[in-house]
Amino acid sequence: MGFTLTKKRFLIWKTVMMVVAGLVVGGAIKLFWPEHYFAWFPFIPLYFYIFGWYYIFMFDYCRKYTPHKLLSVYMGMKFVKMVFSMIILLFYVLHVKVHKEDFVLTFFLFYLFSMLYESIFFFVFESNLKIKLKDKKEKNG
Repeated sequence: MGFTLTKKRFLIWKTVMMVVAGLVVGGAIKLFWPEHYFAWFPFIPLYFYIFGWYYIFMFDYCRKYTPHKLLSVYMGMKFVKMVFSMIILLFYVLHVKVHKEDFVLTFFLFYLFSMLYESIFFFVFESNLKIKLKDKKEKNG
């Protein structure tokens, strides 16, 4: 599958968001609360970035081949992200056991960043799609 305009925009903005959020949050922790910085910090923005790639490829595949199931795929991907995130948190808390509270709090913060970005992106996507369909309908009469 190629890179559609939607996929390109999603990935560009997801990259910008994860890099900026990673640098700002990581920098703030190191600068203001160095005792709360943990070695696994870079994994968190990377996890959400990689999941974003999977997310947009699944969404694009569904948009092309089963467009009537877009809402189901969107909600399903939200559920999958939540389950994988809980598994990662559980693994970290039970096996790594270093800075548990810091990891969970930081992970949750990135989870919220990611959910907010994806929700806004797809709200704008759906709004633009509705406008295009309305214009097409008016043009065809």
